[in-house]
Amino acid sequence: MDGNMGEKIAAKYLEERGYNISGRNYHSRYGEIDIIAEKGEYIVFVEVKARSQNFAGLAREAVDLRKQKKIIKTALMYLSQSEKKAQPRFDVVEVNQIGREYSVNHIENAFDLRGYDEAF
Repeated sequence: MDGNMGEKIAAKYLEERGYNISGRNYHSRYGEIDIIAEKGEYIVFVEVKARSQNFAGLAREAVDLRKQKKIIKTALMYLSQSEKKAQPRFDVVEVNQIGREYSVNHIENAFDLRGYDEAF
């Protein structure tokens, strides 16, 4: 399964759970955010990790500290250019393909801004 298919599945999953998708594949000089969604008081920056059954390891393991920093910097750039005043949240959505079926694991608050201000 490619990343684009994983992102489509993740976006549909989120929409079915009441999220409003406000952006996809947002780019800045720091990196990319797969999905930007809104729900309640949150603006949610979503990293999607898609895997097929023959790939070792969990998809979320690919979102290491380095990747988190890139996502956070990109999100802060987005927020600085946006008029939206919602609370940011960082989620990871795993899309795992098993044969012809897909399983989705949504990890809310997978990481946050605490401790990152000094890292930049």
